[in-house]
Amino acid sequence: MFQRKRRSLSFWAGLVGACFMLAFFVIIGRFVYIAQGKEIEGHKLMPIAKNQWSQYKVIDEKRGTIYSANGRILAEDVPAYTLFAVTSPNAGKDRQGNLRYVKDKEKTARLLAPVLGMKESDMLNRLNKNAYQVEFGSKGRMLSYEKKKQIDKLGLPGIGYLTESRRYYPEQGSAAYTIGFTQTDSKTKQQQGAFGIEQSLDRYLSEKDGTVRYYKSVSGVPIPDEHQRISKSVPGNDAHLTINSSIQTVLEQAMTRVNKEYTPESMVGVVADPKTGKILAMSSLPGFNPNKRDIKQFSNSAISDPYEPGSVMKTFTVASALDAGVYNGQATYPSGDYKTKGGTIHDWHRGGWGTITFNQGFELSSNVGMSVLTDKYIGPDRLGAYFKKFGLMKKTGIDLPGERSSLVNWTWPIDKLEASFGQASAFTAIQIVQAATAIANDGKMMRPYVVDKVVNPETKKTVVDHQPVVAGQPISPQAAEQTRSLLRRAVSAKDVVKGYNATGVAYDLPGYDVIGKTGTAQVAVDGQYLPGKNNYIYSFLGMAPEKDPKLIVYVAVKQPQLKPTDLGAEPVEQIVRPVMASSLQYMQVRKASPESGDMGTSSEKVDNYTGQSITEAEAALKNSGLNPVSAGTGTVSKQAPAAGDKAVKGSRVILLGSGSATVPDLSGWSLADSMKFAEAAGMKLKVQGNGFVTEQKPKPGSRVKGGSDLTLQLSPHQPGPEQKETTEDAKSSSNQPEGQNE
Repeated sequence: MFQRKRRSLSFWAGLVGACFMLAFFVIIGRFVYIAQGKEIEGHKLMPIAKNQWSQYKVIDEKRGTIYSANGRILAEDVPAYTLFAVTSPNAGKDRQGNLRYVKDKEKTARLLAPVLGMKESDMLNRLNKNAYQVEFGSKGRMLSYEKKKQIDKLGLPGIGYLTESRRYYPEQGSAAYTIGFTQTDSKTKQQQGAFGIEQSLDRYLSEKDGTVRYYKSVSGVPIPDEHQRISKSVPGNDAHLTINSSIQTVLEQAMTRVNKEYTPESMVGVVADPKTGKILAMSSLPGFNPNKRDIKQFSNSAISDPYEPGSVMKTFTVASALDAGVYNGQATYPSGDYKTKGGTIHDWHRGGWGTITFNQGFELSSNVGMSVLTDKYIGPDRLGAYFKKFGLMKKTGIDLPGERSSLVNWTWPIDKLEASFGQASAFTAIQIVQAATAIANDGKMMRPYVVDKVVNPETKKTVVDHQPVVAGQPISPQAAEQTRSLLRRAVSAKDVVKGYNATGVAYDLPGYDVIGKTGTAQVAVDGQYLPGKNNYIYSFLGMAPEKDPKLIVYVAVKQPQLKPTDLGAEPVEQIVRPVMASSLQYMQVRKASPESGDMGTSSEKVDNYTGQSITEAEAALKNSGLNPVSAGTGTVSKQAPAAGDKAVKGSRVILLGSGSATVPDLSGWSLADSMKFAEAAGMKLKVQGNGFVTEQKPKPGSRVKGGSDLTLQLSPHQPGPEQKETTEDAKSSSNQPEGQNE
């Protein structure tokens, strides 16, 4: 009995032990199963655990910087701050006993609301939310460092910041339609190009943020024996544009003055290098400030808005006739009216000037002359073929987003004749500028571009290197030279017929041999031309000097509100003259000698003086026939013109010292020389008026501060005989009757 009982106990004890062993192995097996990353109820526990132990830190990288051709920053990433307020008393105090939370919400709302531009009640509502921490919406995001300092001065407890970066445009609205802007992607939180160069070069400018991952303990302390997993950050590439910020500034300021005085519907201005196709300046008004994103028109008018250009198109009609060998400038035709199939074409001066030569017709901008030339000599279809060669029937291919092509009306015979003098068909400003490069560049047409190169900021390796591209050869070198000669007459001819000068005399700059063609096109709405002299697009296509043009300037002003005594060209003239004069001086193009008629650039190259003492550099420059102007002491840190650039004998060379640099007395300086100083000193030039410096701020002797404003008041010198004559010529140009295109 006892033995049987004992065997029974042993059996049950063994069974229980076996069950425990089985359970043990099952549990161990399960742990092994889980450790191998297997799923339980659809969840992988090990990755979940690792995520709980892991800490991630984002390494914020910079988007590429955009530079002008002369080294000024046009777009860059700068620190930005998102404001938050800790509202929970649980935050307590710091080690110094200062509150870590907002205790007086009413005071905080009262002081902070005006700084952020919020209503005090709205801010108080946010502070009263049942939350540990609150933010302030769009008003509290992307704050500048200056705004942060302003808030810090309030000394409010519980206020803090999340640091990030934002895109900043130091030149504000300058070249805004060219540069564009960025927007923050809602998913990646990174900036993406939304317009202009920012958009077209987004894949080059975009950065790649990095991350660091490490394991932490329950208390949040990093575990020291764990290897950090690093995803390397990559900065965006830097873009260098062809835009020259000095020339761009002159263009912008001239257009701004005209905009204020004449309040036109819109304006376009383009400055280009005809030898390469580089765009040196481009502006459209109304504009916008990319820092404020106050854009209303999402298109760059210079490349996307075709319009009837008026008589500027006569340039390409005459060039075509010269190339085709059918232009005889001394042949005559009866001006005034020309009857053709589909209607009658009239000259802007009703009744015309009698029987005149084709040369006179071009100088007087005769519509009838171009119609006869097209109809009886070139042939409308052959003119159309030339327009195609000039690139006027398709997009130029400029490296900016949003370009549109022309709107060519080539259906009826009269449409083809009207196109010869800039009516019935519409073209963009950039198409006209590209076509003009063929005239300036001995028949070789250059494709316009604004991106010079893209560079890796770490390796300094050039990622994209833009070389000039020949877009075609629409005319021969001889035809281009003959066209330039006619364009010279169009801005200089006096008394073409009794009482009438050439239409472009207001644009002539003594000594620079400016060539060009005026344009006046009536604005049409729903196919009907609007009456009145305020309903025109006034324009001018100019180049200089005649023999070897160094730049092209094209300006168009739509519907300016003219004064009763204005003839129409005044708004355009007030932009073209200062831009062309300042740009030519800045580019070291010397004036023609009155005796020889010589024109060209100086053969003198400026040496590199950086690192030399100011005294040695001054002596060397004087020996070279140049005029050194020193700003500061010690050794030369910067110079303008830069080493290797050409300079006219007697012209100023700016030497910026490594010591305490000071602003020189700029009285009597030209705008071009003032631009050189501002460039060397890194100051932002602001100009009022035209001519030569009469007032300046800061005053002479003031310390140079990079990034600060240099404000100049310019006034013309007492005009000499040539200048007086030019002014009288402008006044004697006959005003065109209302309702007619010139």
